[in-house]
Amino acid sequence: MLALTHIPSPTLDHGQRTHVAREVVDYELALRQHADYCRMLRECGAEVETLDVNCDQPDGTFIEDTAVVLDEIAVLTSMGTAARRMEPSRIEPELRKYREIERIEPPANLEGGDVLRIGRTILIGLSERTNISGVQAFESIVRRFGYRVLPVQVRQCLHLKTACTALPDGRLLINPSWMELKSLHGFDTLAVADDEPWAANTLPINNRVLISSANPQTAEMLRRLSFDVCTLSLSEFAKVEGCVTCLSLLFRNSQ
Repeated sequence: MLALTHIPSPTLDHGQRTHVAREVVDYELALRQHADYCRMLRECGAEVETLDVNCDQPDGTFIEDTAVVLDEIAVLTSMGTAARRMEPSRIEPELRKYREIERIEPPANLEGGDVLRIGRTILIGLSERTNISGVQAFESIVRRFGYRVLPVQVRQCLHLKTACTALPDGRLLINPSWMELKSLHGFDTLAVADDEPWAANTLPINNRVLISSANPQTAEMLRRLSFDVCTLSLSEFAKVEGCVTCLSLLFRNSQ
């Protein structure tokens, strides 16, 4: 398993905010938290590569949004905000080492944080950053590999993965207030506590589950369900609407 990460930009404090109030980011603490995140990925068995190609971009550390990497192909995204449009092209040379590349082009918009794969099914959030044209463009690329694409309406949060992620057994951990539930027909779901609305964002890696330490009730619930849970502090990234999935592109190394 390979995890591509990106060092936080010195301008991280100027990153985009959509659903959170502006707070000052402690950049030195962000660097330490990012190092801890990379260390935890390694402890979970991933090979970690840390890039620096978007250091002049405030949101460059949120590398998940720049691409969707499947077993067969990597799809460079078309970012839903103009401030981030140049990031995917800078990630492309690294991804070309591992996958053939396809692209989504404007006016189709799709960000990686809106794309959740469960087996051969891919849920895509219709959010402020991903539109129906982006969903259709993505589906036209991946259908030849046998993937089924299902759009999911997202509300009051940035991306689908803010409201929904897949646990290692295929169940979905969700915040039901932030998404259209009828789209999840056929999936087993678990709801987060009402007072931990951000807790649905988790990162499964080699049968372990990474979750922000800001969500202790959800972490304990997952432990009671026999998941191997690892917690880490991401307070400075949360100030810029970042979550545990945002900071890496995780995929099988086919080399």
